[in-house]
Amino acid sequence: MTTADRGRPAPVAVPAAVASALGLWGIDRRDSMWRDESVTYQVAHRSVGELWDLLGHIDAVHGLYYLLMHAVFALWDGGLVALRLPSVLATALAAAGVGAIGARLYGRLAGTLAGLVFAVLPVTQHYAQEGRSYALVTAAVTWATYVLLRGAATHRARAWPAYALLLALACRLHEFAALAAVAHSLTLWRLGVPRRVWLYWSAAVTAVASSLLPLAVTSAGQAERQLGWLGRPGLSTWLQFLAVAAAGLLLGRFLAHRPGGAAVAAVSLPLLVAPAGLLMTVSLVEPWYVERYVLYGVTGLALLAGAALSEAVRRRHRLAPVARALTACGAVALSVAVLLPWSLLVRSPESRKDDVIAIAAAVERSAHPGDGVLFMPARRREWLLSSPSVLDRLDDLALAESPSASHTLQGTESSAEDIRRRVLAADRVIALADPPGQPLDSTPQEEAKRSALNAHFELSERIGVHGAQVLVYTRTGRRAVTCERARMSLYPVIRNRNPPGVKGGVV
Repeated sequence: MTTADRGRPAPVAVPAAVASALGLWGIDRRDSMWRDESVTYQVAHRSVGELWDLLGHIDAVHGLYYLLMHAVFALWDGGLVALRLPSVLATALAAAGVGAIGARLYGRLAGTLAGLVFAVLPVTQHYAQEGRSYALVTAAVTWATYVLLRGAATHRARAWPAYALLLALACRLHEFAALAAVAHSLTLWRLGVPRRVWLYWSAAVTAVASSLLPLAVTSAGQAERQLGWLGRPGLSTWLQFLAVAAAGLLLGRFLAHRPGGAAVAAVSLPLLVAPAGLLMTVSLVEPWYVERYVLYGVTGLALLAGAALSEAVRRRHRLAPVARALTACGAVALSVAVLLPWSLLVRSPESRKDDVIAIAAAVERSAHPGDGVLFMPARRREWLLSSPSVLDRLDDLALAESPSASHTLQGTESSAEDIRRRVLAADRVIALADPPGQPLDSTPQEEAKRSALNAHFELSERIGVHGAQVLVYTRTGRRAVTCERARMSLYPVIRNRNPPGVKGGVV
């Protein structure tokens, strides 16, 4: 491919435009938000001082992202759109980066197709509309990979500071982006670069590692609180990883003997396999693996698919015109049939574990001002933290210190005895719990909540919400208030649910 070909905008502009359009399509996800996004929303609305105090206790790994979102909301407090717009823009940048890499390695057509494959992948569309850092990490790693290739090709030092800055940015957004450096080392080895390039790359990676050392030390001390909920990868996770890796290897084998194909495989396969494989292997001892932590690996699959598709397009002249038209129509129809249901699903509340807006609305409809509220387990307090107009009208029976005062995500709770005493003093309690069948926490505080409710209250209403249940308890022997009276008593709250400029009841 000529330098002039590389300079043409299609491989960058077309994927970026498609990724932007897909990201903006249904960005509010039917006015829904799940609990991880709620963390972003409520933490980003804290003051910088409160944010700093929080990061010293937990979530230091997401510190830069929270600061970025704090700035976004300071400029425009646009609710769900503002929450997700940075991820949309980052996905567009990542798609453009995939296109640029593909064009550099295999030609403009391959670059354009690779960027489009990346943009339409269901997992890409999922995280393009997620108020978390993973799309931003993917964009930074993708462009770091592009700069790596430029530095490896020119053998000059000037590309490597940009590489170091991009990789450091990715790692600051999420530390597991550091695994991309392992993939990059394998790429340089497969490309057979000279010793000078290895020296430049080593210096850049050393600078990145040095800059991340304070964050690494801080987050290591937070690892148990941060990742203690994770389990080891199960058989289905391993099978999924092996299937994706096998698909990548087959595509790499298909391209191996074609001009530029070996270079595509040298870049793509390490990104696709190494970060996820290493993290899963480590997780056999210390559970750290979640697919989204190494989301950037899908760029490798997109690059391989784009190059293979471009090869298929180039060979179309071998088919008769009718067969060519039928093949093209069949391919388009199959792609739509496979991708459209997934695209619709990721834009629905059901694509996430829960919906904090729907949960808050259910509480709002069922609760009376001054009712007690219990979160079972305590970490489910997140379900109402982004809707303070609902939470503030209830008496949080277990809360000892608020999230901001305790420098935590969901606040701290009182002792089991204090919780029991406060529950027994209440006449009516709204309990927010996981769906039936989920394991119950066995801490003294959680057991005190359950025992007090079971012994002295009766369940008068159970409301199922996606990913949760709202349980209304009244004191045994006392008449429950009707749902109609509950709605009337909370009419002022319902009327004022949506402040100007905020969608979906997120306040």
